[in-house]
Order: sequence, then C-alpha cells, then structure tokens
Amino acid sequence: MHVFLWAVRRADLDAWPGERDYPNQHPGGAGLPAWVQANRGLVNADVVLWYSLGVHHIVRPEDWPVAPVAYAGFALKPAGFFDANPALDVPAPTHHGNGHCHA
Repeated sequence: MHVFLWAVRRADLDAWPGERDYPNQHPGGAGLPAWVQANRGLVNADVVLWYSLGVHHIVRPEDWPVAPVAYAGFALKPAGFFDANPALDVPAPTHHGNGHCHA
C-alpha cells in the first residue's frame, strides 16, 4: 500500500487537485504539482490536505475466479495538539429528582 499526502495553503481557485475540469485533456503540471512548487507558507493559514491511497495485490492461483477484497483506510489523528483533554472543561451535569437522567 502507498499513501501520498500533500498540504497546501487554501486558495479559492485551487478547487481541483488535478488540472481543472478536464484533467484527461490537460498537458499536465497544474494542480497539486504547481501548488506545492509555489511553496506558499502554511503557518497561520487555512490548509487543505490532499491524499492518494493505493493498494497493490499480488495475484495468487487461489484468487481465481473470485478475487478477495483488499481493505485500506486513512486517518489523521492529532498528537500533542491540545495541552489537555478539552472534554475536561465541560460543566458538570445537573441532576434532578433521584439522580437518574430523565427526558
């Protein structure tokens, strides 16, 4: 499996990671390659992340005639983004009656 990740500064015209509306008819070089080469700063800016995910499967004789399913996924999980758990700042619940939740 391979994963490619690009982070670029958000711009209103940068809506398509390929070459605009007709990527198959474009000579290439626009889109993500041009945005990355522009080297626009990412600090204190709105950022857009683009990723590409691919799975490679080596075919085995046992796979014929029905190939197995290959699962792949992608997740971004922050590490050290907050100083503490932000849920700790939630006010304590207010209970009425016998202490059980009521609708």
